[in-house]
Amino acid sequence: MKTVLITGASRGIGAAMARTFAANGCRTVITCRNSEADLLSIKEEIETSYNVPCMAHVCDMGDFKQVEQLFTQLPPVDILINNAGISYFGLLSEMSVADWRRMMDTNLNACFYTCKLAIPSMVAKKEGRILNISSVWGNCGSSMETAYSAAKGGVNAFTKALAKELAPSNIQVNALAPGLIDTAMNHCLSAEDIEALKTEIPADRLGSPEEVALLAWQVVNAPAYMTGQIIGIDGGWF
Repeated sequence: MKTVLITGASRGIGAAMARTFAANGCRTVITCRNSEADLLSIKEEIETSYNVPCMAHVCDMGDFKQVEQLFTQLPPVDILINNAGISYFGLLSEMSVADWRRMMDTNLNACFYTCKLAIPSMVAKKEGRILNISSVWGNCGSSMETAYSAAKGGVNAFTKALAKELAPSNIQVNALAPGLIDTAMNHCLSAEDIEALKTEIPADRLGSPEEVALLAWQVVNAPAYMTGQIIGIDGGWF
């Protein structure tokens, strides 16, 4: 049984991926930073509905000491999905240094922390899959979301470089770049803003977390020759 670690899995895309991977027989490890009740609810749902083990841990993935402690409690990770992320909307000139650092810690540095700790066992087995959840803004940038765009652009470069580093060990590293997905992260937008954005999306709708989760499963199970790719799922937006 493969073990998958999915960070930021108490809701949205992370929770959808946890359900999808559990439904396909994976031992599932899920984390979140604050929403313990929601995380435990997902754990109970997985164990009840899919009859696979599920471990749930509250962990700030942007804090290396917490991530290091988490890994002491886990079996070797076969599939690592870096999904934990936060958003920030506002002018860069008005953003505090603390908020910038928090953005980088959670959205970019966390990928380094988990990969650093997961890679040794993957290399030993000459097998493993790493999937980073990026964003369309990591490809093209977004006004008022400069820090978020910078962090996700870093995730893209990190993905491409690490894929080259790990390819000789038969470990594939890819990323998904979702567009506008119907998750809590986007619920700060007004109905008018959502409708305006939909007019820019050829598919004329928001994506669902389940669609991203299905693509994540497909990428993790893609031929081993596919690595170092940033794969968009955005309704034709970009």
